[in-house]
Amino acid sequence: MKKLKTLLLTGTLLLAPFILTANAEAAPITLGLSNWPGWVAWYVAEHNGYLKKYHANFKLVWFTSYMTSVEALSAGKIDANCQALIDTLAPVDKGVPIKVVLVTDNSHGNDALMVSNSITTFKQLEGKTIAVRMDSIEQYLDEYALTKNNIPTTSIHFVNMSTGNAAAALMAGRVEAAGVWNPWIQRIENKKLGHALFSSASAPGVIPDVVAARESVLKAYPQQFVNLSKAWFATVKFIKEHPKQAAAIMAPHVELSPAVYLTALSGTRLFGPKLNMEAMDPAEKEKSTSLYKSTKDTSVFLKKVGAISAEPNPSNFLDPEFIKKAEGK
Repeated sequence: MKKLKTLLLTGTLLLAPFILTANAEAAPITLGLSNWPGWVAWYVAEHNGYLKKYHANFKLVWFTSYMTSVEALSAGKIDANCQALIDTLAPVDKGVPIKVVLVTDNSHGNDALMVSNSITTFKQLEGKTIAVRMDSIEQYLDEYALTKNNIPTTSIHFVNMSTGNAAAALMAGRVEAAGVWNPWIQRIENKKLGHALFSSASAPGVIPDVVAARESVLKAYPQQFVNLSKAWFATVKFIKEHPKQAAAIMAPHVELSPAVYLTALSGTRLFGPKLNMEAMDPAEKEKSTSLYKSTKDTSVFLKKVGAISAEPNPSNFLDPEFIKKAEGK
């Protein structure tokens, strides 16, 4: 989902896991993040002093490659990470000891199936080529859109490309469609070389983003994750009340102007305490915001592409304890 600034991923990260030990209680807990508005928002928490205010002893670790951050968490090189639920299920299925402790957001327009200007209906996509990183969030959204519009996925030719290359191929006219996220959506639109036939704004809850953490760290420092939740809720409140100020804080971290980043921010539905508790409550599993529903729906796609062997049980990897305590529940 995600353009990026340079990460100083030193040998320390590559050779020595950041995972906390009993002898390093004062060391900050490492939280990985990459270029997605719902995660760049942590810099608002840092800038506004919310991490300090709520005594959340966390170090933000920037990754230029989103999937590298997912792999780093699974390998125990960082303590927690900001990642999509869809990319959390495979590690869970493989037995990686992680739990989801916080929902940062739902994509609400920042992921899209972009098409050439000559295509205006889904029917016109039959027999055409969609460039997309295969087995990814974008392929999942593309297939969701096709199915929702009664177009068999078998009638489409998918070609595997990185998101940047997929956007470039669409703009150059080499493919008729591409599954991309911002800032590629904006670049295609600004150049008037394509438009969104479908976006995550029309798919509420399909792409939830979360904070996942190593179980060992959660057990060692539970209060820290309560504090992190408090800092996040304060951040969401600030962004909703002061979006322009928030965009000005966030934009430099992704080398974009505040005006451009404000548009990207509007395509992200940030989750405060109410939506967090709703998302992790099994009694609310029929709602679009529910991670129980998202897990069930996403697992169908992941099993089809061979990413998981079976649908994970959300009650085994969702831990709402920290958000509840943050709200005094």
